[in-house]
Amino acid sequence: MKTKQKFDTKTLAMGAILTAIVIVLQFLGSFIHLGPFSISLVLLPIVIGAAVCGTAISTWLGFVFGLIVLLSGDATAFLAVNAVGTVITVLVKGAAAGFVAGVVYKALEKVNRYVAVLAAAIACPVVNTGIFLIACRVFFFATITEWAAGGNVVAFMFVGLVGLNFLVELAVNVVLSPTVVRLLDIVKKK
Repeated sequence: MKTKQKFDTKTLAMGAILTAIVIVLQFLGSFIHLGPFSISLVLLPIVIGAAVCGTAISTWLGFVFGLIVLLSGDATAFLAVNAVGTVITVLVKGAAAGFVAGVVYKALEKVNRYVAVLAAAIACPVVNTGIFLIACRVFFFATITEWAAGGNVVAFMFVGLVGLNFLVELAVNVVLSPTVVRLLDIVKKK
C-alpha cells in the first residue's frame, strides 16, 4: 500500500525558497551564454531540493525551471521551429531532471548521503541534456541539419549545441551541490 508523501512546514518553506532561487537563477543565467545557449545554473537548486526536500519538490523545481525557460525567451529559436515540440521538450526535460535527481538521491541516501548528492548532481544534467538531445532529433532535426551547414549533424548537436554547456553544468553541480548540502547540514545542527 502506497502512502502519500506529507510535507512539513520546513520542507514547504525550503521548497518555496528553492523555487524563488530557480526563478532568479534562470532569469540571471539567461545572460551567461556559451554560443547560442545559456548555462543552466538552475540545476543546482534542483539537486539541493532532491537532497533536502525529496523527489516531489525536486520534480516541481525542474518543472518551474522549464516554465521559466519558456518565459525568459531562452527557447525562442526552437519555438519558432516547433512551438508544441519546444513546450513539451522544455517542460519534460526540466521535470524529468528533477525527478531523476530525487530518485537517484533517495536510492543512495542510505548508503551515504554525500555520495547520493553527488550521484544526483551527475544525473540531473545528464537527464536534462539527454532529453534535449532526443528532442532535437524528434522535433528539430531538419532545422539543426540546416544549422550544421553541411557538417556532421550529430557532431554539431553534441559539440555545438550541448558540449561545453553540459560540461559546465555538470562541473557546477558536482562541485557545488554536495558543498551546499553539507553547509545546510551544518546550519541545521546549530
